[in-house]
Amino acid sequence: MKFVIVGYGRVGARTARILRSEGHEVLLVENDQEKVKRAQTEGFEVHEGDGTTEDAFEGIDLETVDALGGLTGDLNSNFAACMIGKHHGCRTVLRIDEDYREEIYEKYADDVDEVIYPERLGAAGAKTALLGGTFNVIADLTENLQLSVFEIGRDAPAVGKRVSEVDLPPSARIYAHGRSHDSLTIPLPGTQIDSGDRVAVIVETESVPGVREALLGAA
Repeated sequence: MKFVIVGYGRVGARTARILRSEGHEVLLVENDQEKVKRAQTEGFEVHEGDGTTEDAFEGIDLETVDALGGLTGDLNSNFAACMIGKHHGCRTVLRIDEDYREEIYEKYADDVDEVIYPERLGAAGAKTALLGGTFNVIADLTENLQLSVFEIGRDAPAVGKRVSEVDLPPSARIYAHGRSHDSLTIPLPGTQIDSGDRVAVIVETESVPGVREALLGAA
């Protein structure tokens, strides 16, 4: 699939890396020169410009993009980028910053496909620490693990195999499975994987290439 990420800060960068690790095409829009250089150093295709204007997307065929994420730290910029994406038929994901309030959510939720609030997890961790809880385990989990979704191609080695038969790295577990255009559900060990299916895997970040090879084959 093809994605456009507007903003290569903390949230945008991690999202872009995860999507690329799953084999998706990721294009970035960023106007901060330091972030542009960092993204280019990491091998991303970067379109320099203000994501609130159509000019920033020059050179990107938005009609071929599956989804656009407005993931900067500025709500208004994210919303403007999402509206550009929506105009071209993209699925749109809007990041709300730390000033989240219910009325802000309600104001924007109807105009985009999904609203995310990354700071909420950080707030939950701070609260747990203040109450004397051990948040380190959760923090380590979210730092080292990710949920990756893979679309199975026609010639993929996983085609015809049962979920229990896929030879994944030790740290990886198949979490959910879905037929083409169906919702993901928890599979039985005997569920057979077919071409066009989607498979969600919980995996250590460093083991993603091994999972991709087991499911999709060598790149």
